[in-house]
Amino acid sequence: MKKITNIKIYEDFNKKQLIEYVCKKYHINIDDIADWHIIKKSIDARNKNNIYYLYNLAINFKNEKKYSSFNDFTLPEINTSIKCNLKNRPVIIGAGPAGLFAALTFVKNGIKPIIIEQGKTVEERKKDVDTFLKTGKLNINSNIQFGEGGAGTFSDGKLTTGINNPLCKIVLNTFYKFGAPEQILYLSKPHIGTDNLIKIISNIRKYIILKGGTFLFNSKVIDFDIQNNKISSITYISDNKEYVINTSNIILAIGHSSRETFYTIYNKGLNMESKNFSVGVRVEHLQKDINLAQYGNKTNLHLPPAEYKLVYHDKENGRSCYSFCMCPGGTVMASSSEENTIVTNGMSVFKRNGKNANSAILVNVTPNDFTDLTPLAGINFQKELEEKAFVAGGSNYFAPVQKLGDYLTNSLTKTFGKVLPTYLPGTNFYNLNNILPDFVNNTMQKAFIYFDKKIKGFASPDTLLTGIETRSSSPVKIIRNENYMSNIDGIYPCGEGAGYAGGIMSAAVDGIKCALALMENNK
Repeated sequence: MKKITNIKIYEDFNKKQLIEYVCKKYHINIDDIADWHIIKKSIDARNKNNIYYLYNLAINFKNEKKYSSFNDFTLPEINTSIKCNLKNRPVIIGAGPAGLFAALTFVKNGIKPIIIEQGKTVEERKKDVDTFLKTGKLNINSNIQFGEGGAGTFSDGKLTTGINNPLCKIVLNTFYKFGAPEQILYLSKPHIGTDNLIKIISNIRKYIILKGGTFLFNSKVIDFDIQNNKISSITYISDNKEYVINTSNIILAIGHSSRETFYTIYNKGLNMESKNFSVGVRVEHLQKDINLAQYGNKTNLHLPPAEYKLVYHDKENGRSCYSFCMCPGGTVMASSSEENTIVTNGMSVFKRNGKNANSAILVNVTPNDFTDLTPLAGINFQKELEEKAFVAGGSNYFAPVQKLGDYLTNSLTKTFGKVLPTYLPGTNFYNLNNILPDFVNNTMQKAFIYFDKKIKGFASPDTLLTGIETRSSSPVKIIRNENYMSNIDGIYPCGEGAGYAGGIMSAAVDGIKCALALMENNK
């Protein structure tokens, strides 16, 4: 195939109009095209008086020599087929992106994994999340953090990543195969949306079962039997009964919030260390204000809800503050997984048609910030903040909120401005300066002023802050070697919870890599 890149388009073309325009512009006879597809589509809005789409196309010509002036387009071949000899079925602990894509890799190679998930199926999990948002009744095993699909299921469903791994293409094609919109294959910033993810995750599970995989939901791993530095079995509990599975290979894809499991594996002798993570708040603006700031009011293009990505570096204290998981037209979600804690996250449906835009505004935390020197110190740091936020919200799973103008002047908010909260089950006015550490407040306050220079109105006094966000990434790393194995033979730490990923895409890629490594190590 041939490729044509950097095609500027100033109209909202459908696919037929697009290829007709390209043929005219580049003097191509449309009858000479056997097949074509979009490689990439992005928006260039740097100049708000001259916004346009930027396309890259791949074209298969019937007579390639006739169009030899165009550059070749090839995709790298990725081999995910490995013959191996496993004496018993591998166990995957966790059914988030890492666990599910590890399972898909196994079943492709004729291996029938057992997937153990402490939460429920994604359909039942959705019901528990809805109940929590309506009533404040929390199910500690089935919520936004725990259950089939992982924490990313109730997010914007972003598929962006900075890892630049060829396996990313497999992940995108897999999501498309199981029901994601075709545009995720070529948009520069693809997203799926929670509404689509719920259906896709269900389809993936059904396929894995069809290929011989087994899912054990409402099942929590509570013990690991290690003999001569090798895993020999695991014990899990379901319906208050204990069960044992003999296995010599485990993919440990537990997610960043599986605190009890972190303590269990630490006590079992897995090598772990504290790692950097971040804490902060969720910020909300009117989406129309973000659109105006990012796009201006000159373009006639029907552009999607605008996004942003912001970073501030404080030269005085060496900290960084940045936006994370920006959700256009989204909702701030109640994301607690433990009783008497408040945790926030962001979510968007595929259409991103909500009134507000939200994102996390986070400040980095390092192991040097803890007086506790154990690898699990970050968990205790997170939990202390979450418990403070619970009390600040009224001890009923309402979240503490504050207008930015009041946060910057260290005063209590008394009435909402033009931005109303999307968080459910409810909110309570509170001074967030009294929850977060001073180093977070000081850095974040400077960052908001800086961000306002990048996006006009970002630091408007009516901008709404909801506390608090603590689960952007895992506070620990489970050490693994070049073969992706921990210091315990047969245990493969995997995904975001193990400290090797930072979102749906990178977690899914890590799941594939760990499954391939496990098979390679058992040839």
